[in-house]
Amino acid sequence: MITDPIADYLTRVRNAIMASHRVVEIPASKITKEITKILFDQGYILSYKFDDAGFQGTIKIALKYDKATKASVIKKLQRISTPGLRKYVGANDMPRVLNGLGIAIVSTSKGVMTNKQAREEHVGGEVLCYVY
Repeated sequence: MITDPIADYLTRVRNAIMASHRVVEIPASKITKEITKILFDQGYILSYKFDDAGFQGTIKIALKYDKATKASVIKKLQRISTPGLRKYVGANDMPRVLNGLGIAIVSTSKGVMTNKQAREEHVGGEVLCYVY
């Protein structure tokens, strides 16, 4: 049993990037599916596939690398709110990641979204992670 599926998700992606893997397979949950969709929409991953076979299902993510330098598009994945210490922000206090170049993934009452979308919709929530 995994106590923190988001931290497990981020760690698996981070480890796959450090090992220069093209595809990483991750156990699926509702929140990890939403995070995957956001990473795809923001251009941090190449593609993804939800495989619902079995009890829990899996997510297959194709990682994105720069063609010239062979470096990963994702430079850093950082977990912010943990099960032991939750971090909540209001709509006016949304964090700016790398002065607007990165994104913060926020869980709000209107669903999981980026910090920019949350600021536009004027909702606050729990800051899950930073991606840049």
